[in-house]
Amino acid sequence: MQRFASSTRDVPPALAVPRHVAIIMDGNGRWAKKHLLPRFAGHRQGVRTVRTMVRCCLERGIEYLTLFAFSSENWRRPQDEVSLLMQLFVRVLKEEVRKLDRNGVRLRVIGDLTRFEPDLQALIDASEQRTAANSRLVLTIAANYGGRWDILQAVKRMQMEDPGRGDDWDEGDLTPHLAMSYAPEPDLFIRTGGEQRVSNFLLWQLAYSELYFTDVLWPEFDADAFDAALAWYRQRERRFGRTSEQLLGAPPAAPPATDQRADA
Repeated sequence: MQRFASSTRDVPPALAVPRHVAIIMDGNGRWAKKHLLPRFAGHRQGVRTVRTMVRCCLERGIEYLTLFAFSSENWRRPQDEVSLLMQLFVRVLKEEVRKLDRNGVRLRVIGDLTRFEPDLQALIDASEQRTAANSRLVLTIAANYGGRWDILQAVKRMQMEDPGRGDDWDEGDLTPHLAMSYAPEPDLFIRTGGEQRVSNFLLWQLAYSELYFTDVLWPEFDADAFDAALAWYRQRERRFGRTSEQLLGAPPAAPPATDQRADA
C-alpha cells in the first residue's frame, strides 16, 4: 500500500493545485425550497453538480475528490426522504458508472455499508470493481459515514491485527486502517450552503486541511464557484506548524498537472 505523508508527522508538499479536495454538499433542500419544489428535487439537481465537479477535477489535474453524500446521522431525516435518497443512489450508480469508467475515474464508497439493502451493497461492489483499474481521478463517496465511526473502526482493526501488543501504538499504526487509507489527506475542504462546521466528516484526515465555506447552495455550485475556492486555496500559507520565515527557504512545489479534458 502506498504511504502518504501525515500532516502531523511530516510536511506534505504545498501545491498550487490541491491534490485532494473533500466537499460537504450542503443546500439541496434549501435550493428546492427557494424554487418552490419538493426537497427531493434539490437532491436530483445536486447530482448534476457532482458531474460538474468530476469534470472540473479531471480538467484541473486534481487526483482525489471526496464527497459527503449521506452521513450516519442522516438516518434521522424523515423516512420518505431517506427512502428517496437510497433510490437516487441506486439510480446514479446505474447511470453514471459507465461515464466514470470511460473517463478513467475510479469510484470508491466508504462508510458502514452493512446498513444498506443487499442489492445496493452488490451494486456498490460491482461499481468499484468495474472502475478499479482507473487512475485519472479517485472519486470517493462517503455514505453512511461518520468521522467518529471511522476512527473507532480503525482502532478496533488495529488492535485485532496485533492483540498482544498492549498500548504501544502511534498514529502510523492507526492510519492504514482508516476508511481512506488509500488517499492522501485532503488539501482543501469545501462546504457549500453557508454552514461552517465539518459535521463529523473525515475528522482524522482534516487535521491540516484548508477549510473553505461558501454560501452558494450545492445545486448552484458551478465551475466558477469551484475556481473561486481554488483561487482562495492558492492564497493560503500552508505552514504545517512552521513559521512564515521558514517557508521562505522551503523548496518550490512541483507545478500543477496539465489540463485534461473530460466528457463526464
